This record gives sequence, structure tokens and C-alpha cells, in this order.
Amino acid sequence: MIIGHIGVRAGSKGLSGKNMREINGKPLLQWSLDQLLDHPQIDCVVVSTDGQDYLDFAVSKGALDIGLRPAYLASDTASKWNVWEHALEAVEQKTGQVADIFVDLDATSPLRIPQDITDAINLYQTQSPDMVMSCTDARKNPYFNLVEPDATGALQVSKPLPNKVVARQQAPVVYEHAASTYVLDPDYLRRASSLFDGRVIPYLMPAGRCFDIDSPEDFEYVEFLMKKRAQA
Repeated sequence: MIIGHIGVRAGSKGLSGKNMREINGKPLLQWSLDQLLDHPQIDCVVVSTDGQDYLDFAVSKGALDIGLRPAYLASDTASKWNVWEHALEAVEQKTGQVADIFVDLDATSPLRIPQDITDAINLYQTQSPDMVMSCTDARKNPYFNLVEPDATGALQVSKPLPNKVVARQQAPVVYEHAASTYVLDPDYLRRASSLFDGRVIPYLMPAGRCFDIDSPEDFEYVEFLMKKRAQA
């Protein structure tokens, strides 16, 4: 069984009610929910939330009803990892089946395409890591053009190398963690305590599909990109 999961909190400090706010014709949550429900490799879809309206909406579309998440997982300091653990256990108890793969989508990253889900799952199945995590090429590099103040307040390269990197091409490759798509080994989720406890490999996505909505400006920009894509 491959579980497709989305975690959404009812509260949001950056943009209130964003997960149910309409974007390009339907609620933000529904874009990711539809991708999971329509994907041929996903056997069971679940939405973990502390909002009854979110849960009712997801179940009405075809998601499995696992009830509301516990209060300790509903705060803005609750970890994604613990939410995943709870959802995995709840789905297995509800269905009586043991999961083979756990797929998580961030509702706030609606620009992914269905092929991203397929490719991430295929990467997991061929490489057998503990987890596949969506990433994109970093726009800034700590070995080259990310700086931080030292004890005197003077700026220094964040991660200096002995040979003094003077061009981006000389710097080690770094990626941005794109909060979009994750594929996990359920056994890893059971035994580990955080994202990077095991072998985590990147699924590389174009930067244009990795925008994460966290503010009104983000929302407007992503909606613009979605409308532009629809017109192409």
C-alpha cells in the first residue's frame, strides 16, 4: 500500500486560512489533494489536520477519515515528522494494512506536476534510500555568496574553503530544500526521529515548480504562475 498524505493546520500566522483559500478556481488544498487522488500509484489518501472543515472537505473528495490530529500536533511548533508518524499509524490501524511507501505533499506548493510524484516514487524505488526529498538548485551558495558577520561584525563567507572560491562554478554543489514532495520508507518513519537520521537523497525539481506559499505576496505570485501555465 502506498499512502498519499497531506498535512494542513487550520491556523497560519503568515496567511490566515490559506489552505482553503481559492486559488485559480479551487481551494489551495484541493490542488495537492486532487494530485494524490488521481495518481495511479497512490492507494490511500489521507489529510492530517486539526480543522474539522479541512477534514470534512478532504473526506468529501475521497480521502480516508482518520479524525483530527491530537492537540500536541496542532501547534505551530509541531514537527512534520511527528505528524507523519501519527498519520502512518492511524492509516494502518484504520485499513488493517501495512504501508509500503509513504508519500507526503505540501499543500502550499501547488505548482508541482503529477509527473513529479511519479518521478519521486520511481527514484525511491530504484535507489532504495530512507527518504526522497524534493530539492532545487540553490540560488545562493554558502561557499561563495552567502555571508555572515563574525564577532567584530565584519562579514565573512559562511562556509569558507582554503582555496578561496572566487566563482560559483568552483563552489561545492548545494541544494535548497523545496517543501513540496517527499517519499519515505515507512520503517524509517517508525524508527527514526527526524528527517536526516538516515539516507536522504534529493529529487531535483525546477525552481519554477518549487514556490511555497507563506504570505499574501507568495499567494498572488503563485496564482499568477498557475494562470500563466493554464494559458500556455
